[in-house]
Amino acid sequence: MGLDQQTLALIRIAGATATGDEARLRQRMVAARAVDVPPLWVEELLLQSFLNVGYPLTLVAFGVWRSVAGPPRDTGESIAHPEWGRWTERGVEACSEVYGRTYHKLLLNLRALHPAVEPLVVVDAYGKILGRPGLDSKRRELCTLAAIAMQNAPRQLHAHLRGALNTGSTREEVDTVLAIVEADLTKERALKLWEMWSDVRGRNL
Repeated sequence: MGLDQQTLALIRIAGATATGDEARLRQRMVAARAVDVPPLWVEELLLQSFLNVGYPLTLVAFGVWRSVAGPPRDTGESIAHPEWGRWTERGVEACSEVYGRTYHKLLLNLRALHPAVEPLVVVDAYGKILGRPGLDSKRRELCTLAAIAMQNAPRQLHAHLRGALNTGSTREEVDTVLAIVEADLTKERALKLWEMWSDVRGRNL
């Protein structure tokens, strides 16, 4: 059946967020409003963009969105420290959904980097942000994939190609996302993207 127009529009915003191109962001945000993308979806996408593309680019994107959409009407779930226990449980659930059978290997790798990295990823990233109820895990992961594909981060790209499948996307839906992103990449980067996806796509995950 393929991805609906609202999801496609959201994915285009995710890709543009990684560029910092305000004109491109504005055009894609206006287009998203034209097909009735729920504003809360965009708010949640931009919150998770702090994780995917960093603070500077996300703040640019938020500024453009505010100029397009006006003040936020629905800010979604509150971020309050007493929720730490719930974030931990939700983070484990959300992160294990994305990483599937490689989840425990991920935890070992994170701990090897630094003891603080595991809770930063599992609790802060997945529990506090990516597990929020304002946007479903499939759309979140497709948007994450679009943003990561715009960057030079092959290990993370490989993980999120798998993550898109783990969270319920079909191979054809991932094809669609990569075709959207390809338009914003150099030919060399696009070729590497499709080569990696060809490898992941053919495996039994």
